[in-house]
Amino acid sequence: MRRILVFLTLFLTEFAITLVLGIAGVVGFLALGREVFDQDAATFDAEAFRWTRRLLGPRQEWVETVTFLASRNFITVIGCLLIDWFLLVRRHRWHSLLVPVVALGSITLNLALKQVYHRPRPLLPLVSASGLSFPSGHAMISASFYGLLIYLTYTYMQKSVWRWPIIGALALLIVLVGLTRVYLRVHYATDVLAGFTAGLVWLLVAIPVLKQVEIRLKKPLQLPEKQPE
Repeated sequence: MRRILVFLTLFLTEFAITLVLGIAGVVGFLALGREVFDQDAATFDAEAFRWTRRLLGPRQEWVETVTFLASRNFITVIGCLLIDWFLLVRRHRWHSLLVPVVALGSITLNLALKQVYHRPRPLLPLVSASGLSFPSGHAMISASFYGLLIYLTYTYMQKSVWRWPIIGALALLIVLVGLTRVYLRVHYATDVLAGFTAGLVWLLVAIPVLKQVEIRLKKPLQLPEKQPE
């Protein structure tokens, strides 16, 4: 029980510190986001709807499959599996905390930003969608979560021939998620670009901050950590 309480305390501390700094990090994003509602952005969004239709062609099931890979339900399941693997198999406590902090923080920030802008979704969506539009939650979550997987792959697969193919596949997935959100007309292109930006900012804030917090709070938990292969 004591170990569990210490683990939860460490997680809540890291999450709170990172969330505060993450909010500070998107202040500039909020300022830039004001430009999203001008006439130039409206023209850009309209052209993006036509461009993604030409690029991806007639609607196919794979489009909805790709967009599902950045849904909250899917990310929650994958995140839990990663936490279990890092905690029980690799016994790497920092990564077992890094995954939920990045995922939950990204979702929390996205919901907060949506309330700030309160932008309605596009008219005539091809699939059902609820909630507000700016910034795109799928784009923000994919940029932060799959961006985290890119970071882990780059860091811990240095000698593997699969290192760059995996990184390339994850980067392509992030881009495709954004394209499918515009294609399905559930987001404007400016929503997607803002989501990518906010997700990247959150990730760039979370990783170094969590590293520093982990160094300072390392002694309370004495779980052995395996070295990367």
